[in-house]
Amino acid sequence: MEQEKKLARERASIILQVRSGALTVTEGAERLGVSRKTYYEWEGRALQAMALALENHYPGRPSVPLDAEKKALQSKVQDLEKKLYLAEKRIEVKDLFLPFDLCEAKKNQRKKQKVEKKR
Repeated sequence: MEQEKKLARERASIILQVRSGALTVTEGAERLGVSRKTYYEWEGRALQAMALALENHYPGRPSVPLDAEKKALQSKVQDLEKKLYLAEKRIEVKDLFLPFDLCEAKKNQRKKQKVEKKR
């Protein structure tokens, strides 16, 4: 593990020397023992990682992303809660109309319409 860190630091040092003009790309690639193409790939990854590391981040621990199943279940629970709320409100409205017998009157009216359609 320590050897990997040392190797990474050496690579970073050479990339920074090339970027500052102290070394040419060819010299940097030779010191790293890679082709120029590989050097440019490493340089690109290193600069991208450096830019990412220097971005502003929110303080504290990052939030844990929800897995797909948990997200789907939460969505389903919300839908069911909405349906339950609507059902409860329908019952409340029906209970309000019950003393006036409006619900029964509508049912009787529908029955009469069905009987008339059959004739």
